[in-house]
Amino acid sequence: MKAAIYHQTGPAADVLKIIEWNKPAPAAGQVLVKMHASGVNPTDTKTRAGIFPIQGEWTHVMPHHDGAGVIEAVGSGVSELRVGERVWLHSVQWGGADGTAAEYVVAPAENAIVLPDDISFEAGATFGVPLLTAYHAVTMDGPVAGKTLLVQGGAGAVGNYAIQIAKQKGATVIATVSSPDKAEAALEAGADHVINYKERDVIERVREVTDDTGVDHIIEVNLGANATLLPGLIKNGGFVAVYGSDAFTGEFPMVASVIQQLRIGFFIVFMLPRERLDMATADLSRMLDAGQIKAPIHAHFPLEQIAQAHDAVDDKSTIGNVVVRL
Repeated sequence: MKAAIYHQTGPAADVLKIIEWNKPAPAAGQVLVKMHASGVNPTDTKTRAGIFPIQGEWTHVMPHHDGAGVIEAVGSGVSELRVGERVWLHSVQWGGADGTAAEYVVAPAENAIVLPDDISFEAGATFGVPLLTAYHAVTMDGPVAGKTLLVQGGAGAVGNYAIQIAKQKGATVIATVSSPDKAEAALEAGADHVINYKERDVIERVREVTDDTGVDHIIEVNLGANATLLPGLIKNGGFVAVYGSDAFTGEFPMVASVIQQLRIGFFIVFMLPRERLDMATADLSRMLDAGQIKAPIHAHFPLEQIAQAHDAVDDKSTIGNVVVRL
């Protein structure tokens, strides 16, 4: 089978190679999936670039955590009835060397979620990490019906899904973006208010929209850049869900945060408890069946152009998800 791998970290065009690789066989508790599409996320590109550490010691890495395809075989302990299922995959490469950038992939059966027949494999490949991250960021502090949420980076893969999920769950959503095109994307996802932070003072606009009370809940993609803004954005006692940051260290407004009784939670989707993931995938499956979530796709690339796919993810002007076709 064809697969993409890299033996050392660096620029995508320099380190990613397309090779022939042995077709894997499912072990106990696993499924073998014939892949149709592989999703590319910032986690994948930053790991390949050497910004994020690789989990464990490996002689190679086959990148990507997410994808979609059809179950071709199952290992012991997995029902044979699952053969032939259309599925979307998540967290495949976490803790190991082999991800979804290959024609065949083995994955834990519980990480292979049924993909509705009316959703394309390309769309299914964008779910995984972005959709699960968005779901947890929206729901980790409890129900959001009647609350006001601020989604930082509302045109990003996680931000777009967070807007959709929050709206489905009854929240008012404010989103920040960096361009008119991204503002349009956030509005299409369902945001009630959009703030271009390059043109408007975000705190001032949030205070206008919320009658000077601040928002109940913030979904934060870049804590290093936005930490000093949080006390001015959040309602007293409000919650901030943090899933990312461009900087690993930075100033934090301790006194203002204490006075505002700001609550903050950090998480990474790969480390969530299994019961939390199962609850999330069950609820998301219901929403997907009902057509309540739409996948924003920026571009498709063939496997031979995986380096270009990685570069597209790293391009800050990209709006939507990037998919590699298999």
